[in-house]
Amino acid sequence: MPNSPDSNQTIAPTGIASQQTGPTAVVAHFIRNRIREDVAAGKNGGQVITRFPPEPNGYLHIGHAKSIGINFGMAEEFGGSTNLRFDDTNPGKEEALFYDRIMEDVRWLGFDWQELHHASDYFDQLFDFACELINTNKAYVDSLDAEQMRVYRGTLTEPGRESPDRNRSAAENMDLFQRMKNGEFADGEYTLRARIDMAAPNINMRDPILYRIRKIDHHRTGSDWCIYPTYDFAHGISDAIEGITHSLCTLEFEDHRPLYDWLLDHISIQQHPQQIEFARGNIDFTVLSKRRLKRLVEEGFVDGWDDPRMPTLAGLRRRGYPPLAIRKFWDSVGVSKSESIIPMIVLENAVRDELNENAPRSMAVLNPLKIILSNFDASETRWLEVPLHPQHEDMGTRRIALTRELYIEQDDFMLDPPGKYFRLKPGGEVRLRNAFIIRCDEVVENAAGGVDHLVCSFDPDTMSGLPGAKRKVKGTIHWVSASHGKRATLRLYDRLFKVANPIADKAVDFTEHLNPASLQVIDNAIIEPDLATQPAGHQLQFERTGYFAVDPDSTPEHPVLNRTVSLRDSWAKIAGQ
Repeated sequence: MPNSPDSNQTIAPTGIASQQTGPTAVVAHFIRNRIREDVAAGKNGGQVITRFPPEPNGYLHIGHAKSIGINFGMAEEFGGSTNLRFDDTNPGKEEALFYDRIMEDVRWLGFDWQELHHASDYFDQLFDFACELINTNKAYVDSLDAEQMRVYRGTLTEPGRESPDRNRSAAENMDLFQRMKNGEFADGEYTLRARIDMAAPNINMRDPILYRIRKIDHHRTGSDWCIYPTYDFAHGISDAIEGITHSLCTLEFEDHRPLYDWLLDHISIQQHPQQIEFARGNIDFTVLSKRRLKRLVEEGFVDGWDDPRMPTLAGLRRRGYPPLAIRKFWDSVGVSKSESIIPMIVLENAVRDELNENAPRSMAVLNPLKIILSNFDASETRWLEVPLHPQHEDMGTRRIALTRELYIEQDDFMLDPPGKYFRLKPGGEVRLRNAFIIRCDEVVENAAGGVDHLVCSFDPDTMSGLPGAKRKVKGTIHWVSASHGKRATLRLYDRLFKVANPIADKAVDFTEHLNPASLQVIDNAIIEPDLATQPAGHQLQFERTGYFAVDPDSTPEHPVLNRTVSLRDSWAKIAGQ
């Protein structure tokens, strides 16, 4: 039996099965079931054509990735196609730069469209369909202003009232609508409304606006138009013009579906797509409202739309999130009709899993403390060949320089440690990662009485990989050569908000919940020198430290890397997980 519409079952990764080995179980969900039934019944000739229709008024965020995956994934699964269509019906809020970024983000996620369209491609056709509704007495030109219209619309418990202009003749409405198009009236002076039912229980059906006057140049059509269709009017008709079979959208459009169907039923167009809604993807410790994200950018709380703390795909990409991890995350969450807030740790663990499997390893020292190996020849550089990944020999090796002077983490040494402390201490021993065991013989103080550097000795018989290197110690620490290491800036990113639901308390502005520790900049880190020449986006694991990615700001002279995610979750107690 098909699953109920509110089933919340986990599904297999949509559209990525070909990249996996072994069988992939496809678990049913209500959208897949409905499309499968349509195909089996021969509806739409057995075709499946979907679309992803973003408005170019901001960057895509991780919530959009769910919709992208469902629309492209369902079409791909059933041998169909997906269009990318820009809903560019509101030129006052749209910018040219968002078009290119949206296309880049869709492709970055691993998808591509069969056809590229814009709602503005159909402005002439949309106008003609509006005229058709006027001529059949299904639409009229109204002079009520926004406040009057709100009052006339009624409430959830009270029916609305008809506008005094509702019964104009078709000829008079057509004359006014043409004059609206010709620019004879000011913004807001008139609107075109559908004539449906002012007593409808669904307020969206109480004579909704179809066209409004906006004397604003359009990015693509220039000054050709001064009236623009509303989203509700343009969306369904654009779907029909493109031959879309299944219009898959988020749950907030469910109440708009009766209007979607009404418009297609009352114009002369044959195609009638089926709108199917699913729950949005909400994640804690963040906000996914474009309005709020725009405010964070414009008021300087973050450094642009691609700030790595932002939930935008551009921000996550810059932070080092693998696109496949994002797709697997949404696939693991599943598709349902039930709204929920997904713990951030689920996303972060998906990222950890992907990077743990595929990210090469390296070493970095964030807070350097120098050690001098007293019995190591000062003129010698010993090159070590170490694996790029401990579980994947096929990834190859990297060369690291072992020299007399090294840097270790300050946190890996204590003058007076507690019991069961297994890192370096006076007279104590640890193993240098991929090298030998060292002993701290002397602590050299600086002028202020703090630790300046350590003098250590190494045991040559304990070199990693040697047949006789059997002596063991409990502690292993990482290090970088003082002479070969490269100074770098590391940006340690954390969650943007310090509370799980920043918008729960309507009496408190959500920006009051920003996490002051969401970014820590370390300017004197020491990294392996080969990383200085890696391209932007290169992902890696700094052993014992976390997963990082090379930032676009990085140069060979001044490397800059962003922490993608720590090795382990540190927010579980805060989130109550």
